[in-house]
Amino acid sequence: MTDTTALPESAAPADPATARLLAEAAGRIDAPDVVLALSRNGARTVHTGGGAAPGPVPRELLAHELGSASKPYAGLLLARLVAQGRVRYEDRAADLLAPGFPVHPAVRRITLRHLLTHTSGLPGLPADFYPQAVPRWSTDPYGGYPADRVVRAFLRARPRHRPGTRWHYSNFAVSVLGHTLAAATGTPWEVLLHQQVLAPLRLDATRVRPGPEGTEAVGHRRDGTPVPALDTGGFTAAGAVRATPLDMLTFLEAHTAGAGLGGPESTGPGLTGPELTDPTLAAALAEVRRPVLRRGLRHTHTHTLTWFHHPSPYGPVLFHAGATLGQQAFLGFRPDTGLAVAATATRRVHRADTFVATAYGLLTETP
Repeated sequence: MTDTTALPESAAPADPATARLLAEAAGRIDAPDVVLALSRNGARTVHTGGGAAPGPVPRELLAHELGSASKPYAGLLLARLVAQGRVRYEDRAADLLAPGFPVHPAVRRITLRHLLTHTSGLPGLPADFYPQAVPRWSTDPYGGYPADRVVRAFLRARPRHRPGTRWHYSNFAVSVLGHTLAAATGTPWEVLLHQQVLAPLRLDATRVRPGPEGTEAVGHRRDGTPVPALDTGGFTAAGAVRATPLDMLTFLEAHTAGAGLGGPESTGPGLTGPELTDPTLAAALAEVRRPVLRRGLRHTHTHTLTWFHHPSPYGPVLFHAGATLGQQAFLGFRPDTGLAVAATATRRVHRADTFVATAYGLLTETP
């Protein structure tokens, strides 16, 4: 069953062309539950569907696991703390996390910027993560590796490359960033994220732990078997965010507000321009949109602090995708045009998967 609606309810009916576009895109995604949500300068159209019968709570109101699409939330948090003068991008993580503790010289040089931009030289995950994870790879690989173990692994690490010289995607590094910011501010990561990002942006349906029964989307393996909610263990900053697709749109709309749109700032239902007048929040939102590095053959891959950054016929596209044991998520926006796309699917990624390509196409091929 499928449904396409315009949000908020008081707005005009969904644009027929946009509704058809989302319905056609959803038809290319094979999953029990699919939500495709598109915003044009705050005017929203949401399509829900999938192979499973809808439950008592609309799919767009269920919290979905974002996996690695959590990282833009960590990036915005760091940018805001920098704008407030509480930390600096060039602060050395080991000095904040464990002052005076003896570490490898390369570890001593790793900064907060290196951790967030995947240029720290750290591997994707700690070497000793795998022995405990492999026996439960399809059920709970992260839950047995708590925060203190992530910190210890960082302090005894031997980076493969000198910090700042190579790009290597690392859940380990972003997780260390989370623990470092908690240590530097004396505030638990979950509280810090809520204070600095979730509350100011009115993301009331976004959290880092499972909510009450019936409020969470249920993930599935490729064969349709349900999987339990993900426990990220000590890797919270890298992948623990859970959000409804509507909250995901609000997060994206905050990034497009005033970003070269040439008109009154609007960030959709519940969040308008005046709420973004805090100078540190506005500065952080601008900072995470700015390209900061290039990598790959002929340096063709561009990144901001926290977003992948691609060209399109309609201007720059910023995006991030994520996957957990049984769910997928996509976040993306075009700052020059006010277009934002949030997408979720409750089925594990596989080789023939079309989810990311479909969501990315909505962002890059839609006028």
